[in-house]
Amino acid sequence: MLKEHAFLKREMKISVEGELAFIPIKEAPPRNLLNNAGLGYVNVVEKIVEAGKTIQNFTSALEKVIPSKLKPLIPRSLDIIGHVAIVELPPELEPYAEALGKTVMETHRNVKTVLAKTSQVDSPFRLRKFKLISGIDQTETVHREFGCRFVVDVRKVYFSPRLSFEHDRVSAQIGEGETVVDMFAGVGPFSILTAKRRKKVKVYAIDANPEAYSYLLRNIAINKVDSKVTALLGDIQRLLEKNLRGVKADRVIMNLPSEAFRFLPQALTLLKAEGIVHYYCFAKEPNPLEKAEEEVKKTVAFSGWKADVLYARRVKPSAPRTWMVALDLRFTL
Repeated sequence: MLKEHAFLKREMKISVEGELAFIPIKEAPPRNLLNNAGLGYVNVVEKIVEAGKTIQNFTSALEKVIPSKLKPLIPRSLDIIGHVAIVELPPELEPYAEALGKTVMETHRNVKTVLAKTSQVDSPFRLRKFKLISGIDQTETVHREFGCRFVVDVRKVYFSPRLSFEHDRVSAQIGEGETVVDMFAGVGPFSILTAKRRKKVKVYAIDANPEAYSYLLRNIAINKVDSKVTALLGDIQRLLEKNLRGVKADRVIMNLPSEAFRFLPQALTLLKAEGIVHYYCFAKEPNPLEKAEEEVKKTVAFSGWKADVLYARRVKPSAPRTWMVALDLRFTL
């Protein structure tokens, strides 16, 4: 796309550092051009560099201020959600927290707030605690992904930019005219992207967190998909008895990896006699994909449903020797 529209700066090399690729450009492409190319989450780093030199990432920049013996503890990646950056901060690096935060802001010019994780994810709403280590204490932000805008407060709702590939992959499979139930919708990344991509689709987006539901409503309005997405607040069992009575879905999305297996019976209640479930869970090594498949088949063994695995992948590590796994499952009665 950069070549086609003459933005690429050919006299400089593309640099790859860790998980980041730095592509030299003559000037910043318009945001709509990036969005139309499906690159809604791309960072344009506004930084002047001399010919032949590459832009530093925050990891290599930190190596200049962290003692040699602590360098193996330097974070190798970070999550950027709108103007907010979130980092892992090992206890040994606590004395260098401010330097780490400032370095993140210097190497990512769009970042205005840097947070360090201070707790594990807390069920049932998948929240964690953070502390501010640099920048302004403003945790509500607007995150852009594949042409959609999501208002998010990282202290109040769950949102992971590392799932952008899954949001894209799943929504791309959904056909015109389908009915979809997003059982744990959060602020709406699966639901809203699906509705933006299809002219005729009906999506039920559900979440039990009142804060997430509030942001879901805002994001539905911002992205102008009110006619295609119905937001529902509450426990899935109660909703099955009231708001979802009679609904039969072509697909059910189950992005609650810590407890998804508990809700499979409710998902199957919502499914047509043949339908797809996009299922996420945690599974331990060795063979996490096989273990995830076994757990699903064991859970539905006496339900009368047959489960066929259409697709399986490791999404991301979630703990030592533990993976978040994605399964696309076809269920038939």
